Amino acid sequence: MPNLTIRFGVIGCGLMGKEFASAAARWCHLTDVNFTPVITAVCDANPAATAWFEQAVPTVEQSYSDYKELLADPNVDAVYCAVPHNLHARIYADIIRAGKHLLGEKPFGIDQDANGEILRAIADNPDVVVRCSSEFPFFPGAMQLSKWVKENRFGKIIEVEAGFWHSSDLDPMKTINWKRRIETNGEYGCMGDLGMHVLHLPMRFGWKPHNVRSLLTKVVEERPDGNGGTAPCETWDNAILACEVKSGEQVFPMLLSTKRIAPGHANTWFIRIQGTACSAEFSTKNPKQLAWLPYESGGRQAWHVTDVPYQSAYGTITGGIFEFGFSDSILQMWAAFCDEIANSAEGMLQPFRCATPDEAEGSHRVFTAALESNMSGQTIPIYWGE
Repeated sequence: MPNLTIRFGVIGCGLMGKEFASAAARWCHLTDVNFTPVITAVCDANPAATAWFEQAVPTVEQSYSDYKELLADPNVDAVYCAVPHNLHARIYADIIRAGKHLLGEKPFGIDQDANGEILRAIADNPDVVVRCSSEFPFFPGAMQLSKWVKENRFGKIIEVEAGFWHSSDLDPMKTINWKRRIETNGEYGCMGDLGMHVLHLPMRFGWKPHNVRSLLTKVVEERPDGNGGTAPCETWDNAILACEVKSGEQVFPMLLSTKRIAPGHANTWFIRIQGTACSAEFSTKNPKQLAWLPYESGGRQAWHVTDVPYQSAYGTITGGIFEFGFSDSILQMWAAFCDEIANSAEGMLQPFRCATPDEAEGSHRVFTAALESNMSGQTIPIYWGE
């Protein structure tokens, strides 16, 4: 079948920009796809960041320090943007208005007002594909769990828990960065940085929280500033959100957690669903394993644990006996984004899309209510216009 080359620009050439470059370099890992990303231009205020791309990515034709120059480049069809949250509204909106397809990092704006600016740009440019980066649901175990939700395997939902935890910030001597400052990261703190990962699947399943009671904590109050002194940590380290979900005729509790300081965890993403007919849980802590408990009236209650074969959304050269990892999930996410550009949402080679702007907007409603709840100590309703 014909193959579409999608020419990409990268704005923000840090860690995740490099991960995208690695995914593009591994494109031969995929089978039976009719699209290929090629990175043709990069932009970063730090020359050392763009220099890495110039040396490591032979397809790069242009390097810029001003993102508007990249947007004016006729050899760029789409953009991956990974910049601090305070820059999202301006840069994302400019990318969309320039007619470039966009995969942007979460949370799609530093706050709800900034998110609104991005949504207005999307509404004015409906032909531009805009998606939010969230790779963890592409793990085979998570894909299987999503399939069971779609098939209504769980019966009446009893309870849901989802979270994203890591522990690198447990070290109080870790130098402060932009994620610790309200000016650049926003008042959401860890919720804005990690929360879209946690809410991606619940939002996709239609499980919108109708209220929230939050517990937000600052564990480390100050950190080294990199210049021999210290600086205050202004943003939240950890967040626990107790929500109530109303989905159809069902009402059930959902616990969401985002933690930058979770001892012993290195990027642990998980989701657990308890239901009257089936319960299941998947965690990247044990990425090869999926646990589930099927139940029939009067039957035994026994958990089953199995290794999940390498069955991804898009076919690969990897055999089913091998392990699926983080870089594989990024490759699959990028394939879904390129698929939607090449084949449209209705014609995608498989049905699971990247996180949508509507889902990102939903996360802002939850995070904004969580801030109000933490301030007041009350349970705050969330309105969805339904």
